[in-house]
Amino acid sequence: MPADTPLSDRLDDDDYPAYTMGRAAEMLGTTPGFLRAIGEARLITPLRSEGGHRRYSRYQLRIAARARELVDRGTPIEAACRIVILEDQLEEAQRINAEYRAAHGASGGSAPASN
Repeated sequence: MPADTPLSDRLDDDDYPAYTMGRAAEMLGTTPGFLRAIGEARLITPLRSEGGHRRYSRYQLRIAARARELVDRGTPIEAACRIVILEDQLEEAQRINAEYRAAHGASGGSAPASN
């Protein structure tokens, strides 16, 4: 988003990288190390400021919070990140499937599923 975009638009944008690593960690109740770890696991990729500092969006913080909940329940961080990624992929596939069914009718003429 360009720097000349009005502040109110940037604040409403879920993808605007508004939070520093320290602030993001504080909001999540975790450490900067946790944020670095989920970045290394490729769950989220923070944007970088002109000075090279990590910056996080609200959308990224929601994803990080989901991973944190799994880690807090004892799931290893790499597994938690993979679970969140797979959950998102499944949700997207279900959304696409629902759109297809809506566009082509519920029966759609497809072959019966085999078990």
